[in-house]
Amino acid sequence: MFYRLRNNFRLSIITMLGVSAILGITPFAVYRFAEGNTLAGVVDSIIMLSISAFMVYAWVTGDTRRSGFCMALIACSGGAAVAFVLDTIGLFWLYPCFVTSFFLTSPRVAVFINFGTLLVLMYFGIGFESAEYMLSFATTAVVVSACAYIFALRNETQRRRLEQLATLDPLTGVKNRRAMEEELKAAAATYNRNGLSYALAILDLDHFKRINDEFGHAVGDEVLIDCVNLIAHNTRQADQLFRFGGEEFVLLLPGVDDEGMRSVMDNLHATLRRSLKSPAGPVTASYGLALLRPGENADRWLERADEALYLAKDSGRDQIKVAPANA
Repeated sequence: MFYRLRNNFRLSIITMLGVSAILGITPFAVYRFAEGNTLAGVVDSIIMLSISAFMVYAWVTGDTRRSGFCMALIACSGGAAVAFVLDTIGLFWLYPCFVTSFFLTSPRVAVFINFGTLLVLMYFGIGFESAEYMLSFATTAVVVSACAYIFALRNETQRRRLEQLATLDPLTGVKNRRAMEEELKAAAATYNRNGLSYALAILDLDHFKRINDEFGHAVGDEVLIDCVNLIAHNTRQADQLFRFGGEEFVLLLPGVDDEGMRSVMDNLHATLRRSLKSPAGPVTASYGLALLRPGENADRWLERADEALYLAKDSGRDQIKVAPANA
């Protein structure tokens, strides 16, 4: 649980709002019922239960985008409803709602929700004792929303940048091993859920250390970049390439059977043999292939492909080996 909270910012905000709704709104709902204000008590209860329900939905499904949008909408519309029932005192609930909406959903959507709520309040004069009250609240609400928008926009930019740094190989620009592990787990889950076939290929550039030793790492880096570009131009957009480490790459092929896997890799094998060059001459690669089997997890799938790769290298390199389906 704590791992998910640390690594999923939106889920942590959703959880914080859900817990705050339970701890913060429940006492007010009880108080409203106790003093005979049934309508206000019902409104508070609906807001609290709705927010709590979407918090549970986010935890169960992992769909933080949809649940975040719904929670932002409920919080702001609920705040407007409280202002309608309790007049001016209810407006204070909207300030935290306006700020939180920028962290529950995208900045643009949050702007739409916040200003839509504000326009409804102003149009119907909900909670305002005078025009001065209305203009004062509108001004402060816009300032709060503008500050939250800037902060949320910058936070979103930094989050995307950190995700790129965490999942992309800085040299070649393809996804790294960490991203590969997540994608392989997702592929295994998809296959076990709906039967979509997947193939996995590990390729290792033959005698790559010799290139680094004789011509330097800068030349070796150029060969790796050229290799990535050739693979990208000779595979489908749906295929995913990862740098496994050093001169090893992993290619994930969705929706292919054994025949399709062999055809794609035969073509890629010929292309790299023909086009990948270094100062010492052509650069070849060895390949290990494995189709995902029913009930197989990502680790075992990758292990079978790796075993096929080592068989290709032990057999003389510059060739393709396929892991047996029953291995």
